[in-house]
Amino acid sequence: MVRESNSAAPAVGSSSRDIILDTARALITSRGYDGMAISDLSAQSGLPPSSIYYHFGNKLGVLAALLDRTFDELHALFPNPSSFDDREPLERFETWVTAACDSLDRRPEYLRILLAISVGPHKDTEPVRNTVRRIRDYAHASWVEALTPIFAPDGGEADEAFVDQLAVLGRAMTDGLSVTNSFDGVSYSSHVAAFVSLIRGLAEQRDRGSAPPIH
Repeated sequence: MVRESNSAAPAVGSSSRDIILDTARALITSRGYDGMAISDLSAQSGLPPSSIYYHFGNKLGVLAALLDRTFDELHALFPNPSSFDDREPLERFETWVTAACDSLDRRPEYLRILLAISVGPHKDTEPVRNTVRRIRDYAHASWVEALTPIFAPDGGEADEAFVDQLAVLGRAMTDGLSVTNSFDGVSYSSHVAAFVSLIRGLAEQRDRGSAPPIH
C-alpha cells in the first residue's frame, strides 16, 4: 500500500496541479475515493483548497483528471506486443507478458487505483466511466494483439472469439493480482510462468485440433 506522509512537500519543478494529483493518487490508493476529502488533499499536498478548486472544480474533477493522467502513464508504461514481432508467436507472447508484469511490479499503484475507482459508487459518473472504459479497452486490445498470432493467425470467427475470451481472462488475472499484490505482497511477475504454461498448453491442444472452448 502507498504510505501517506504527514505532508506532501512540493517537488522542485512540479506544478501545483501535478502535486494535487500525486497526493490524490496516494490518498485514493490507501483510503479509497470516499476517504479522500478536499481537506485531506489540502493538508497532504501543502496547497490551499482554493488551488484544488481552481484546477479541478470539485472532488470528482480531481478523480477525472487523475484517471486521464493514469491512462497516459499506463499507455507509456505498458509494452506493445508489436515490439516483439521478430519472435515466434509463443515466445512473443511470453516476452510481452513478462515485460507487462515487470512494468506493473514497478508501478503497482496503477491497477490498485483503477480497481478501487471501478467498484466505487462514483463509477457510473460519465467522466469516470468513459476513462475507465478507455483504459480497460486498451488493456483488452493489448491482450488480443498478443494472443492472436498464437490462436487466430489466419482469422476466422471461432478463433477470434476464442482469443477474445482469453483476453478477458488475461485482463481478469491482472485485476485479481492487483488485490493479491496489495494484500499479500505477491508480485505480478511471479505468476508469469504459470500463465505462459496455460497458454502453451492451449496452443498445443489447438495444434492437435482439440482446443477446448471457453465459456
